[in-house]
Amino acid sequence: MAISKERKAELVAHYADLLSRSEGFVVTEYRGLTVAQISDFRAKLREVQGRYVVTKNTLFKIALRQTGWPVPDDLLVGTVGVVFGGSNFPSVAKAALNYVKDAPDNLSIKGGVFAGMLLDAGQVETVSSLPSLDELRAQIAGLLAQPAAGLVSVINAAAAAVPMVLQAYVSKHESEAA
Repeated sequence: MAISKERKAELVAHYADLLSRSEGFVVTEYRGLTVAQISDFRAKLREVQGRYVVTKNTLFKIALRQTGWPVPDDLLVGTVGVVFGGSNFPSVAKAALNYVKDAPDNLSIKGGVFAGMLLDAGQVETVSSLPSLDELRAQIAGLLAQPAAGLVSVINAAAAAVPMVLQAYVSKHESEAA
């Protein structure tokens, strides 16, 4: 059944909107997934602010060109679904990979795009191992707090040393006087 020009324009606009709100996307190939399996996959991705959309390849390519994204022509062949990464792409990629590992053989990762670079399936797995945005924030906070804690330790050690030096000085003069 043919899609009207208006519907095609709506789909391109929808894909462009999803791309504008994403750091990256993962291209999946699916064959024979049930509606329940796709719904379950979408629910897992929503937990990490991801989104799964079964795309029309030619229209998705148009949206990619319109928004300035690289076009992975070799990935956009066959029955394709796209996982949009939102603002935390590594977590979304990790959720997608975890689902694919547990899913039957009818869902696979073909590749993706992150930070303007085309990724193969192995590179998507590498990106998924990056820390999440919240983990990065915690690491940065720890790094910022670490020098302050060291400074406090040095000041406390110096403050504790002053009475010991004074006591040693007094003891030395007392022993000399005696």
